[in-house]
Parts: sequence; structure tokens; C-alpha cells
Amino acid sequence: QVQALESGGDSVQTGGFLRLSCEVSGSIFSNTCMGWFRQAPGKEREALATGYTGGTFTYYADSVKGRFTISQDNTKNILSLQMNSLKPEDAAMYYCAADLLIRPRCGDTAADFAYWGQGTQVTVSS
Repeated sequence: QVQALESGGDSVQTGGFLRLSCEVSGSIFSNTCMGWFRQAPGKEREALATGYTGGTFTYYADSVKGRFTISQDNTKNILSLQMNSLKPEDAAMYYCAADLLIRPRCGDTAADFAYWGQGTQVTVSS
């Protein structure tokens, strides 16, 4: 069983920054995928950044590329998302997720991720 617990969500102004953290516990296998997603009211869940456990993150959504950075502290099983230059359209509930299977690539399909945290809320005011 895998559990994920997000933290770090807050209310910031446009142009501000936040760092989200996700503590992952349980049995995570090497070369499975982990990532950050978000969902705004009335919108579908959107993949932001994903990659393999161990720190090889290769997928970034165009909407956050250059502004958001995903990283992993392997010793503490913490997945982080550094978010800079925040915009009002970044406001959403942010989730981290972990996959169960070993896949040839880590992409943007939410259905590929079996384990999800409860989410942490990010609000950006203009």
C-alpha cells in the first residue's frame, strides 16, 4: 500500500512562488512513475510534471514549463514541486500521484497513476 500526503499549498499573489511537498510512504518500486497534477473547478485533472522514481523527470506540461520544477529527495521519499512566477490560472487543487506498474515512459495520463494524495490548495490572486 502506498500513501501520499501533500503540503505547502497557500494563497499568493501573481508573480509569487510556492514549494509543494509530497511525502510518499509504502512500497514504491524503482522505475515506476511519480508526478504532480492539478485540478481547477470545472476542469479536468491536468498533469504538470512526471517522471521515474529516482529523480529522472522528463514530462512537463507546456503551461508550466520554465516556471515549475519537480524534484525528489530519495532519502526522505519526498516529491517536491517548486512553482515560480505564479499566475491566476495556476489556482487549483494540487495532487501528487504514484504509479504501480513499470512503464516505458511517464506521461500525462492520470489513469496510469494508482495512488493519489488528498491534495493541497493553491490560490493565486491578481
